[in-house]
Amino acid sequence: MKVSIERSALLKAMSQAQSVVERRNTIPILANVLIEAEGSEISFRATDLDIEVVYKVAGMVERAGATTVGAHTLHEIVRKLPDGAMVELSDDGTANRLDIVAGRSSFSLATLPREDFPVMATSEYTCNFAAPAGTLRRLFDKSKFAISTEETRYYLNGVYMHASDGADGRVLRCVATDGHRLARIDAPLPENAGDLPGVIVPRKTVGELGKLLDDDDQEIALSVSETKIRFATPEIVLTSKVIDGSFPDYTRVIPQGNSRRLEVDASEFAQAVDRVSTVSSERSRAVKLTLDEDRLILSVNAPDSGAAEEELIVAYGDERLEIGFNAKYLLEIAGQVDRENAVFLFNSSGDPTLMREGNDETAVYVVMPMRV
Repeated sequence: MKVSIERSALLKAMSQAQSVVERRNTIPILANVLIEAEGSEISFRATDLDIEVVYKVAGMVERAGATTVGAHTLHEIVRKLPDGAMVELSDDGTANRLDIVAGRSSFSLATLPREDFPVMATSEYTCNFAAPAGTLRRLFDKSKFAISTEETRYYLNGVYMHASDGADGRVLRCVATDGHRLARIDAPLPENAGDLPGVIVPRKTVGELGKLLDDDDQEIALSVSETKIRFATPEIVLTSKVIDGSFPDYTRVIPQGNSRRLEVDASEFAQAVDRVSTVSSERSRAVKLTLDEDRLILSVNAPDSGAAEEELIVAYGDERLEIGFNAKYLLEIAGQVDRENAVFLFNSSGDPTLMREGNDETAVYVVMPMRV
């Protein structure tokens, strides 16, 4: 194999590939990226056996072939090369070495046989559709903060994507929860997505998707089966196993009768929560919200370190209410609001609280209160 690639294109490919590769591997080949060159296309394939990414770039292929080389080492080399450099990758197929030449720099890396590299089995995808990258990014970005990190409840360690009934008809919906907070985000259901099986997309896959969905207008081709999900653009194909488990009935958690309505400037609210929680020795300590006629008082009382209080002018016309929340959860939910105002709907100090962006019901958040 002998190929030449422009440094920035190679860096982009290797950034995507090496982020899938785990830093510590008991199987040596999984630390490598498979480089395949044919025609005028060079592909870089990496996997951790649960996720596989294939990144294709155009380059000059002098001699077709394939090899595998340490993903993190190659990425670091390319990252440190000067901008605009042409990078030549070559091996003679016998020495178990990949030579890398760029200008006056040259490197030689150990390789492993391409035959040892595991390629993810293709799945019979039952549902195929396309959706704009911007739509998918909103669905996953706004829900991922609520993914659980508790390994015992593995079925909550991802985002549940499915077709559902929304206020204005069928929607493509993403839901995540860790039992303390929940995010439910809707988007118009794409054509051919009506028979989408509900799948739980793992946390790591959701993180990798961010790099794939950077161009809002690009169409992403999705293929879904009971066990796998695939996201594809002309350059990148990301295939992932889905979490084998049943996502709980989240609809029972979303309160329907909360009538006490608070409307507040989202950024002002987030900044105030951040300020008052500074005196708390633990980030998980409750922030108390005291609501009265058009007035909100945020307070923290930490006996070991001090106390803080801040008052905000808000829109609230119901009876007085005192309720406590985890400061971190409030900040994360307030951080999802793209519009100017956040609307909180309360029932009582012991019941789940609903939050949405203005009157937009396509993004709904639920947070459990804390005792204060």
